[in-house]
Amino acid sequence: MRLANIFHLGVKELRSLVRDPIMLVLIVYAFTLSVYTAATAMPETLNKAPIAVVNEDRSPLSWRIVSAFYPPYFVLPEVIDQAEMDARMDAGLDTFALDIPPNFQRDLLAARRPTIQLNVDATRMSQAFTGSGYIQTIVTDEVRAFARRYREVQELPVDLALRVRFNPQLNKSWFGAIMQVINNVTMLSIVLTGAALIREREHGTVEHLLVMPVTPFEIMSSKVWAMGLVVLAATATALTVVVQGWLSVPIQGSLALFLAGTALHLFATTSMGIFLGTVARSMPQFGLLLMLVLLPLQMLSGASTPRESMPDLVQYLMLAAPNTHFVMLAQAILFRGAGLAIVWPQLVSLALIGATLFGFALARFRKTIETMG
Repeated sequence: MRLANIFHLGVKELRSLVRDPIMLVLIVYAFTLSVYTAATAMPETLNKAPIAVVNEDRSPLSWRIVSAFYPPYFVLPEVIDQAEMDARMDAGLDTFALDIPPNFQRDLLAARRPTIQLNVDATRMSQAFTGSGYIQTIVTDEVRAFARRYREVQELPVDLALRVRFNPQLNKSWFGAIMQVINNVTMLSIVLTGAALIREREHGTVEHLLVMPVTPFEIMSSKVWAMGLVVLAATATALTVVVQGWLSVPIQGSLALFLAGTALHLFATTSMGIFLGTVARSMPQFGLLLMLVLLPLQMLSGASTPRESMPDLVQYLMLAAPNTHFVMLAQAILFRGAGLAIVWPQLVSLALIGATLFGFALARFRKTIETMG
């Protein structure tokens, strides 16, 4: 009888969700356009950065350097006068301005070590940091290739053999797409369960449940499995249709194993949503609480910044959060193709954290129901 109650109450939650167009739009957006945007607009990606060149040398070498900048990393460089350089950067027309001095080629061939000035608009922080390294590499390679034709160029005593694993093309969209799916799993699971509880309180349907032969455990379990199932189905669709199909991002490991870990993570986060729903008295309050909870969970879990770069205290504290283990599990499976033998500690941790959060949320939910009764 208890399982039947949980099932029928869960079906009621799904029907309520279908009748809520705002929530449906949020779910569709979070696992389609939001994933696509995060993958194609990574802030640290250098894409069509505007660059201008002051070519005071007008030599074959200087023109060779000018022609080395081309899309997709840079727009075709515009050759300007030195008097225009500061004004263009002040107006925000150029992110980079390269000044090649007079007699640059002659001084290079005479081994005088000439200097090229690079001006950077640092208000465009992401492009400034990444683009400076790109420009230095491009200029160095062109100068070395040019000088090798006229005189012997000393080679470095060590040759670095670069082997890039898991993302050979260093394509940042691979990271952005999957990390957005992971973050949205946490966000939507908390939002859907918390909003479902608050919606029932605002509509007065909680009082109807109190007179029915159901327990707080059955009510809470129904919300957990129903909302968790919705997010799990949306996650599977996003990974197969959007990530693999639309964005052509390869998934290395087992999708079934990842979804099993996602289900355990949803067990924890939906319980967290129930807990927040019992604390908040209205949707605006719930939204404020959500900001206080989601930002630390997502920023400190390792999804945006490696955990190793964080203070030791933060690393230890975040081991109590389900996001930390979910991010480790997701990256291991989807990026590196890890199997059960590698990710089982994260699965066990998610199960333990989920059971603990479920217990806390159930105690709080039971107390809230008794107060209302």
